Amino acid sequence: MSALFEPCTLRSLTLPNRVWMAPMCQYSAEVFGPNAGVATDWHFAHYAARATGGTGLILVEATAVSPEGRISPADLGIWNEQQVTALRRITGFLKEQGTVPGIQLAHAGRKASTGRPWLGGAPLGREEHGWQPLAPSPLPFDEGHPVPDELTGEQIERIVQEFAEGARRALDAGFEVVEVHGAHGYLIGEFLSPYSNHRTDAYGGGFGNRIRFALEVVDAVREVWPQELPLLFRISATDWLAEGGWTADDTVRFARELKAHGVDLLDVSTGGNAPRVTIPTGPGYQVPFAARVKTETGLPVAAVGEITEPEQAAKILANGEADAVLLGRQLLREPYWAHRAARELGAAVQRFPKQYGRAA
Repeated sequence: MSALFEPCTLRSLTLPNRVWMAPMCQYSAEVFGPNAGVATDWHFAHYAARATGGTGLILVEATAVSPEGRISPADLGIWNEQQVTALRRITGFLKEQGTVPGIQLAHAGRKASTGRPWLGGAPLGREEHGWQPLAPSPLPFDEGHPVPDELTGEQIERIVQEFAEGARRALDAGFEVVEVHGAHGYLIGEFLSPYSNHRTDAYGGGFGNRIRFALEVVDAVREVWPQELPLLFRISATDWLAEGGWTADDTVRFARELKAHGVDLLDVSTGGNAPRVTIPTGPGYQVPFAARVKTETGLPVAAVGEITEPEQAAKILANGEADAVLLGRQLLREPYWAHRAARELGAAVQRFPKQYGRAA
């Protein structure tokens, strides 16, 4: 059997296979009033389809730990009980299908308060239900973006606690895996990179200071998250800048710290912190970053980025470059990818819905 369909155990949790769904924002939550940030029927249908499609772990999209932590007003949130109730319906169905439900906890930082991508994704003013973004330093993400407010020490402490509270609610909502979002130029990634962090206090300057906020978030989440359940961290392994940014060397160094602080697997992506950079994309273009972390630190990793074909995914695992693969756009195109992969690789088709048995 291909390693793609071997179980994967993290702490005491066994995931049925190594075909995992990457977190991808749907920008489809309730927007206004007391139900802001609440999952809708779209979310249920979206995640249910990938669960019936045989995906082993589904990481629900970036879910904001506070209202101002959303990328857009249509983002999912996990700061109140209405949101928990709606998410519980999704996790219950995923478990019924044999899929492990996971969630990515996030704060958008200076990239907050923007419109839906299909409406242009531009920054929103208050008259458009936008808000003032927060960041490590008062540096706008790009031209035309607002200057964010620089976080005070008290605000940083509050956000750390909001991540912990989000993790508690995630457990109550039925999730079994939690991932801290430290990638793609959102708040935690902004603290990590010297490109976006120009602070001169304990949270800026040298490497040890710039990783401080991330480790405080990890420690706060790990403290409330059950010891028997895994904690993941998503990283952008490089800013893709020639100088002055976060690098692959930084990622390896940071991965060792994350391992020591109780992170069980690193989800390795890249980019997102600097606009208009040249990224040499292509099939599996981010896999070498994951492979390096795995080789040099021993921390389990998941590879992501233009992984589209079963043979390609199986080879990544067979070569020891990653412990699992995360599929993004390919699962949007093909919710039943795991079943196709099993057939092509000669593995048993797993967990095909009995209602669809005639098509198995």
